[in-house]
Amino acid sequence: MVLPTSSRLQLTSDLNICQILNGMWQVSGGHGRIYPATAIETMFKYMDAGFTTWDLADHYGPAEDFIGEFRRQLIASRGKEALSNIQAFTKWVPRPGKMTKKLVEENINISLKRMDVESLDLMQFHWWEYKDKNYLDALKYMTELQTEGKIKHLALTNFDTEHLQIITEAGIKIVSNQVQFSLVDRRPEVKMIKFCQEHDIKLFTYGTVCGGLLSEKYLGKPEPRSLDLTTVSLRKYKNMIDAWGGWSLFQELLSTLKQIADKHGVSISNVAVRYILDKPALAGVIVGARLGVSEHLEDNPRVFNLTLDAEDSLRLNVVSGNSRDLYQIIGDCGDEYRK
Repeated sequence: MVLPTSSRLQLTSDLNICQILNGMWQVSGGHGRIYPATAIETMFKYMDAGFTTWDLADHYGPAEDFIGEFRRQLIASRGKEALSNIQAFTKWVPRPGKMTKKLVEENINISLKRMDVESLDLMQFHWWEYKDKNYLDALKYMTELQTEGKIKHLALTNFDTEHLQIITEAGIKIVSNQVQFSLVDRRPEVKMIKFCQEHDIKLFTYGTVCGGLLSEKYLGKPEPRSLDLTTVSLRKYKNMIDAWGGWSLFQELLSTLKQIADKHGVSISNVAVRYILDKPALAGVIVGARLGVSEHLEDNPRVFNLTLDAEDSLRLNVVSGNSRDLYQIIGDCGDEYRK
């Protein structure tokens, strides 16, 4: 299945992306053993299917190295011009503390070398501790490296609205913020989306299919025990479901999703992804790619031919209305990482 033009977004003047990004957290461990040769081979399949955009990080195990090897094999087999068909967005997640230009540049250089690129397409910066204001220095130095050509675009990961505003008011140009956003976790709708719309900032979302829990596999099934949750993602998002409203309400959500999915001839995951992609300020949804272990190359393309109607949205909103308010329980986007 060839992806339609609606699968693409012109994120910046030089970055045309697929709106379903291949998430590489799954190669970092805890999601099944990944074999490098098989993983690289599978990356070609993703690219050829139209899924050309990769989301990774410096701490996602061998993810940056995989991109580097993929690029080298791509040049060897299809020529250097083929590199223009892929986009790779990494992250830098430093320990809080004093930031110097030397420290920042050394870490950016590590990513450049591992990924075998001259300039990073999108550097998505994460910072653990807001009380430590050195994040502004880190971003200032990254802006200098951007001017020098080592970074094409600056972005954030898991920043809340308040600190996104502080960064924006400091004159630092941010292209996007990556946050958790799903039918279970709708916190970005409280403040984040409005601010992003006002300041031309896009959102990339993860957790949108709750690590695979938002799928037919769990419909009508008893609540899984911790031993049944065999990946880090499943355990993480099961905890989020517990905070949101529990397994019984989650079954109601799955049942509603299944009825909508059957109506449109798609899967539960397709509906869950499409619902979030339709939100304002959305640039893309990150779907985990367990390279060589589990792929969804047959299912994911159906998202782009799916149009949810007003009745579909209303039915899903009714279920959400019976849940607890995660914004009140957890706080704004990313706050779960800073408690």
